[in-house]
Amino acid sequence: MAPQSSETLLPVIERYAGKPASLLVLLHELQDLAGYVPPELVPQIASRLNLSRAEVHGVLTYYHDFRDSAPPRVVVKLCRAEACQSMGTEALAAHIEAHTGCQFDGKRDAALGLESVYCLGQCAQSPALLINDRLYAKVTPAKFDTILARAQEEGASA
Repeated sequence: MAPQSSETLLPVIERYAGKPASLLVLLHELQDLAGYVPPELVPQIASRLNLSRAEVHGVLTYYHDFRDSAPPRVVVKLCRAEACQSMGTEALAAHIEAHTGCQFDGKRDAALGLESVYCLGQCAQSPALLINDRLYAKVTPAKFDTILARAQEEGASA
């Protein structure tokens, strides 16, 4: 996904003018194009959809998948639900944090972000995770290291 400037995103907002029920669709489209929803667009979104800034901001902050800044090149989403916990996801999480120097749901950098999610629908093949929206199951620390190295190579060449 190529970064988009705020100005190039204005026609997208315009397509939804006067349709407040389309807020989620619009936000997803903006994020798909830009990688995040630029905060400076919130006033235009609110105005064109006849919503308050607070309503738009509330939706952006309520749903954890929306971002207000550019995402890292590699995003790891580890399932922390009960089935994965019973199969060692917490030990895997500790390995991932030690291996990367990042923290889940906290410290990240432009190259890597770690996020907790709760159920990827792979309970029978846990622990499971997503790396840049690609699903992996039965992940061991060694398998993670291999997958991450590949994702980082792909991210560096993109």
